[in-house]
Amino acid sequence: MNKDNIIKSLLSEKVRMTPSGFVADQLSPKQFEDVHELFFDHILDISSSDIAGVAGYGEFDENCKTEYGSCREYLIDTFAEDKEGYWYNWKEMFETTVLEREFFETYFKEMEDRIRYCEGHRYLVYNNTFFINMITDGKTSVGFPDWSRSGISDFLLDFAIMDLNKPYLNVPELLVEYCKKRDIIIPDFKERYLCMAYYKGIDGLRWHASIDDKESCLSIMKSIRELKDRLYAI
Repeated sequence: MNKDNIIKSLLSEKVRMTPSGFVADQLSPKQFEDVHELFFDHILDISSSDIAGVAGYGEFDENCKTEYGSCREYLIDTFAEDKEGYWYNWKEMFETTVLEREFFETYFKEMEDRIRYCEGHRYLVYNNTFFINMITDGKTSVGFPDWSRSGISDFLLDFAIMDLNKPYLNVPELLVEYCKKRDIIIPDFKERYLCMAYYKGIDGLRWHASIDDKESCLSIMKSIRELKDRLYAI
């Protein structure tokens, strides 16, 4: 069975891998606000998948196996310098790109300090919830066609990615209200959210620096700097 079929076997029937509609990136902020609960519903449907037969943490390989035994190993090793491939010796970018060592190290430490809150929280994650990767009809359906980055992590990763993509949509603020309405309790919500957001934020920052995308780097850094105050104000 190939990767997509294995993932399909894990997913709730409510989650659509072959959706019809338009790219969610086309939604205006007002349109998203009107249907945000629909997006949240379906992301939580993904996280409700039965992963009893799947071990570990991290992105899936082609056989839907993960690489790491703990959340700490997964998050920390993402930034190892000796990984073969694209990121080999990546810290050279501190000297050759807009990537700032002090900024990276500050938020790596912020992430690391919060991993303990995420440890043990294992869910299927799409790990690609940028609005350009989600399909919606703007009314009743949201679908997820590209599962290439999927794996096992804290489900708040999928919400953090949405917010990093478009912080002006106020995803964590809306999520808190959504959970209150449905009596959903997420233990250690703020610390887990920050851990996932800092993880994905500095990883995304590293990527955009590697392709000399200065505008995106500045945007990501601004979002990361402001996130803690936003969450603690909720």
